Amino acid sequence: MLNRVSDYIVQQRLLKKEGRYLVALSGGADSVALLLILKQLGYSIEAVHCNFRLRGEESDRDEAFVCQLCREQKIPLHRVHFDTKAYAALHKVSIEMAARELRYQYFEQLRQDIGADAICVAHHRDDAVETLLMNLMNGSGIHGLTGIRPVNGYVIRPLLGVNRVDIEVFLHSIGQAYVTDSSNASDDVLRNKIRIHLLPLMQEILPKSMENISKTANYIKEAETVYNHTIESELDQIVAKLKPSIGASDKREAEIVSLPNLWGLPSIDCFLFEWLRPFGFTSGQIQQICKSIDTQSGKTFHSAAYVLYVDRDALIVAPSHQPSSSLIIPEEGIYQYQGNITFRISFSDVVDVLKSDSCITVDKSMVEFPLTIRTIQPGDRFVPFGMKGTKLVSDYLTDKKVSLWAKRSQMVVADRNENVVWLVGHRIDNRFRVTSSTTSVLKIDLI
Repeated sequence: MLNRVSDYIVQQRLLKKEGRYLVALSGGADSVALLLILKQLGYSIEAVHCNFRLRGEESDRDEAFVCQLCREQKIPLHRVHFDTKAYAALHKVSIEMAARELRYQYFEQLRQDIGADAICVAHHRDDAVETLLMNLMNGSGIHGLTGIRPVNGYVIRPLLGVNRVDIEVFLHSIGQAYVTDSSNASDDVLRNKIRIHLLPLMQEILPKSMENISKTANYIKEAETVYNHTIESELDQIVAKLKPSIGASDKREAEIVSLPNLWGLPSIDCFLFEWLRPFGFTSGQIQQICKSIDTQSGKTFHSAAYVLYVDRDALIVAPSHQPSSSLIIPEEGIYQYQGNITFRISFSDVVDVLKSDSCITVDKSMVEFPLTIRTIQPGDRFVPFGMKGTKLVSDYLTDKKVSLWAKRSQMVVADRNENVVWLVGHRIDNRFRVTSSTTSVLKIDLI
């Protein structure tokens, strides 16, 4: 047993002889075996035990057992108590998820506090198989079919090369007791159902099924390496950053993929899954997006913090729209809009005609104060410079092929009568233009 774990540690490059490690110690067979094996292999370890106060006297029994074991083995022990039910209620998560979050948050904080190199946890091969089967049942992608990884950040799993039977035989051979969590005998959660009912049946049908599934997970890990390399290359080649326009009130960047580039990929579904998943889009949403990209321009999809726009010949992912306020401009001066956009309003008797993306002049006598800086609203109309009739601002932007994403935060400067004086970054209203009879101008600078 010692040799098998030692070989696995070396093979996966998990631990350093000169390192310092925390061992998560529940008192169960797996964690007790991990503690004793790492000690016998000569690693510098300290134990950490979490009491989640979920099983009454049994939780206290586990803590007492852990304390006694660490005293006998002369291993430093860190203990913490959690009100897990209160945490779950406060954060609206399951008890299982609450315990996981509390455990790993504490482990990482303790690791930093004592300067440990990593946290060792006692997941073994059977746990990896259970995880793979759970992910398979839940419709996971390729990443979920690799089981449990030996290293995840500062969390290390040295026992993934052995199974539960190996661990119990090892502890029996050295006469080491351990405690049993009674909740593991209940099949009220999916993992326990798999452990109690499915795995024994699989072993009965094919005695080497667990071993074979573990091998398959390793094959998938190798395939995943190639898959990741391909996806990363595709992301680098066809995903572009989209900067906001000068006239945008929201200065956050978006990402854009052109549909012609998308059509050339060997698997559009895989690409979209890997591109959109980090933005919080679900598998179901991504399937709907795949169906919409060539038939429903203008459709939007929302995750918790992002919006995807199907916009003509492109897909755009941008941060969710932040409601914008209006800024009243009573007189000339320098004004801050949305906290990060600066406008300078000034008057001049020198009649200059300025028309750039960020600076314009209009006939002062035609403008009634106060001005308002705001984003476009449904029904906004103006007379684009050089034209005679009015046009919906939205239609004007569509004609200019401005994306749905850019439209949502397009700014205008309006006068007292809600006439659009300037579609910021685009055009002034022709009614306010400087003419031969203009004697003074209003200058607006977007700084």
